[in-house]
Amino acid sequence: MNKSELIEHIAKQADISKAAAGRALEAVIGGVKQTLKKNGSVSLVGFGTFTVTKRAARSGRNPRTGDTIKIKSAKVPKFRPGKALKDAVN
Repeated sequence: MNKSELIEHIAKQADISKAAAGRALEAVIGGVKQTLKKNGSVSLVGFGTFTVTKRAARSGRNPRTGDTIKIKSAKVPKFRPGKALKDAVN
């Protein structure tokens, strides 16, 4: 399912226009992004939790030349599914 299919699904389930469903989806995604940017977490009971973790700096190899390179540390978004989501999938 892609974004436009998700918007169509939301519009049908909530009995709203596709434009309103698109704005609602954008608002949710924007809220999650903004919270994660501030190192917060977003918990949706029954669905899962979005968090930010820090990946340490490490060394890697350039596959083309074989040279060792330094990879900077980075903040990485993570998603941990909730029990209800796990049960729905299995």
